[in-house]
Amino acid sequence: MKTTDDTEELFEKVYTDFKMHFYRAVFHKFSNREASLTTVETFCMEVIYAMKNPTVNEFANFIQISSPNAAYKINNLIQKGYLTKVQSREDKREYYLQVTQKYLDYYNISTSYVSEVLDRVRQAMTPEERGYFHRSLEIILEELKKDDLDPAKKSRGLQNADQVGKTKEE
Repeated sequence: MKTTDDTEELFEKVYTDFKMHFYRAVFHKFSNREASLTTVETFCMEVIYAMKNPTVNEFANFIQISSPNAAYKINNLIQKGYLTKVQSREDKREYYLQVTQKYLDYYNISTSYVSEVLDRVRQAMTPEERGYFHRSLEIILEELKKDDLDPAKKSRGLQNADQVGKTKEE
């Protein structure tokens, strides 16, 4: 039977290996040209994507920076073509941040690898093991939500089609 320390070490290794694959893929993709996103911008985009279309203030509050600082970062990301602003239909003064296809193509570097690995994991497991694995992931998510780290919970998002208006031209 594995000890708690073994489980923590194994989880850390899995998490690190996924990150390392992502970093290698990103560096490979940009080896012949300069990367268009800085490290901080990449982290900002990941947060915005996970929050599912937050407002500037919701994004700023989540990462605990000032609204002007967040607006500066967001404007740079809009100029680079990774974000757009979508006007709320309910409150015309409010805009939601929406990732572009350019970002989704960039993000797919990581998600496609995760899908490949999970397909191989599913094939290596029995149906019963897949059920336990799925339940383990649900428990991990439940525990993360207790820490109020679920960024999607922090945002109203664009789930309600009535909120969405037109894209703000930048």
